[in-house]
Amino acid sequence: MRALWEGSLVFGLVNIPIKLYSASEEKSLSFNLLHKKDNSPIRYARICKLEDKEVPYEDIVKGYEYEKGEYVILTDKDFDKAHVNTTHTIDIIEFSGEAEIDIRYFDKPYYLEPDRGANKAYALLRDAMHKSKKIAIAKFVLHNREHLGVLKSVENVLVLDKIRFLSEIRSPEDLKLPEQNLTNKQELDMALALIKQLSHPFKPEKFHDTYAEDLQNTIQIKTRGKKPSAKVKALKKTTPGDLMKVLKASLKKPTRPGKHKKVA
Repeated sequence: MRALWEGSLVFGLVNIPIKLYSASEEKSLSFNLLHKKDNSPIRYARICKLEDKEVPYEDIVKGYEYEKGEYVILTDKDFDKAHVNTTHTIDIIEFSGEAEIDIRYFDKPYYLEPDRGANKAYALLRDAMHKSKKIAIAKFVLHNREHLGVLKSVENVLVLDKIRFLSEIRSPEDLKLPEQNLTNKQELDMALALIKQLSHPFKPEKFHDTYAEDLQNTIQIKTRGKKPSAKVKALKKTTPGDLMKVLKASLKKPTRPGKHKKVA
């Protein structure tokens, strides 16, 4: 893996040199845009509106429009100066319980690796966090922007999960949601029984991207000059009158974990 960022993890007065790596990667199929007429690849061009010419990447700068048509140009040094004290540090602000973090805040995970000479301090923080069963709330700057993060000891590595600020979370107040206490006790008990029956320890290896697998199968069929057959089954909408009947049927024949029906 290639390090995305190098700096220090600051824990009180303890300074731990670290490297940051992305802990996730996209596994989706890659497609090219083609001209329908002759299957020629389509490319994106950076066009100058004034000259109507393509501009090389090295001639492009970042500008902020402070008035209509008026820009101030910012360089990489300008972005660094904005956070001169935090640009190369991950600052632990406080510790909290993991259950206190709303699921909506989590965004992207990163691995932290100790840099040269930092093994002892890294191991100390990792082991202390593991024993305390606490997560750390931290601030850091990445890609010219300040972020909030959650630091956790996972197995043998410190994982930094970038989380969203409160200002980035939309309120659900405009959604048309059902009122509370809409269901009766019998329906609720049946739903709880189904949840219990379908409850299993989470094992990520049980789950895989069936949509990508189906697409890959379609690609293989089409490369052999054949036409893939469509097997799309419409799902019947569950009405309030069918709710108890459907719940009872589900309890008799539950969906196997990791196996999900396809939705058209």
